[in-house]
Amino acid sequence: MVNSRKTIWVINQFAGTPYSGWGERHFFLSRYWLEAGYKVTIISGSYNHMFRNLPNAPKHFNFELHENRLFCWVKTPRYKSESVMRFWSFLLFAIKVFFVPAKKAGKPDIIIVSSMPIFPILPAFWLKKRYKAKKLLFEIRDIWPLSLIELGNVSPKHPAVKFIAWFERFGYKKSDQIISLLPNAYKHFEKIVPGCSHKFVYIPNGVDQESLNPEPLPEEVKLKIPEQKFVVGYTGTIGLANALEYLIDAAKILEKNEKIFFVVIGDGYLKKELERKIRKIPNVIFLPKIKKSQVLSAITLFDICFIGWNNCNLYQYGVSANKYFDYMLAGKPILDSNNHIGDPVELSGCGIIVKPESAEAIAEGVLQFFKMPSENREAMGKKGRDYVKKYHNIKYLSEKYINVFES
Repeated sequence: MVNSRKTIWVINQFAGTPYSGWGERHFFLSRYWLEAGYKVTIISGSYNHMFRNLPNAPKHFNFELHENRLFCWVKTPRYKSESVMRFWSFLLFAIKVFFVPAKKAGKPDIIIVSSMPIFPILPAFWLKKRYKAKKLLFEIRDIWPLSLIELGNVSPKHPAVKFIAWFERFGYKKSDQIISLLPNAYKHFEKIVPGCSHKFVYIPNGVDQESLNPEPLPEEVKLKIPEQKFVVGYTGTIGLANALEYLIDAAKILEKNEKIFFVVIGDGYLKKELERKIRKIPNVIFLPKIKKSQVLSAITLFDICFIGWNNCNLYQYGVSANKYFDYMLAGKPILDSNNHIGDPVELSGCGIIVKPESAEAIAEGVLQFFKMPSENREAMGKKGRDYVKKYHNIKYLSEKYINVFES
């Protein structure tokens, strides 16, 4: 048991609670930090376009307790996901972090800055000095500005890229350790700040099995997923990084096979565009975003699950999408469209990997699963379930964090 006076500050503008419906990584990890005797303050933004429910945040700093975790909701402006206002909200959040009242938040002993956005690394470094905190940890969920360059096709010379890159270098230099959800991210860190890779610690995403209590799907959603067909399912964000346009094109290729059906559950800025594509494709349906607690109930209605990535150099550093672990925990085999990037499907053997950005390859993968004996698919799914329970258990991952706190 550690000294109960030790306080962890998690600075993550997109951190949420199960009630928020998104961004629960630190909420679940902190359950075990609390059990180990730490106090936890999570500093997050009041507005997040991915939240199902927004917090009540009339003041600049709004404090409320969620299952013994103190949340500080920093008031930030509303924005549209693709607007300049989103970037402004990132900057405003970082500026306000300088002024988080320690009397209410608790004087920090350990500060974690979780990106994206990465701008709070600057005030966090200042806060570490001010409060003589023991450690500053920089958690990289996605690599920025590299993601902007590779996925957004933005020039490395663009002012926004150079601006973000300054904070990236600063964070790698000034943090005590760099935690990443990506297993090979240290190779990138070393390119940016030579000699910093010794700070690297790999702590991926995971699932909190002990707090799982799957809720049933709303009946109107459940009835739209056919029982007598071979269902290829996807749950999660519908955006550029998810490569769902190739899944839709694969459905078009297979539309004459009346036994195969595609279900996409979720929300995102590309959803309307993809919905327009399926108007004349009878074997695909888009369903609205559901609660996190209902995801497992949805996945049990799928025969196989889909996850896709773009053909992009960014993924040489690894990936760590939460949907992997939802699919695997449900014991479902996965059709995985990528360049053999060492992801959980490849490591566990729980699915079939096909080349990225290819509707034809995805369609062939679907047919391979469709023709496969059901017991073979079940065996694949079991491999995934066993793997995620061993290596992506939130309790196990939180203990890795505690080792970093105490090292």
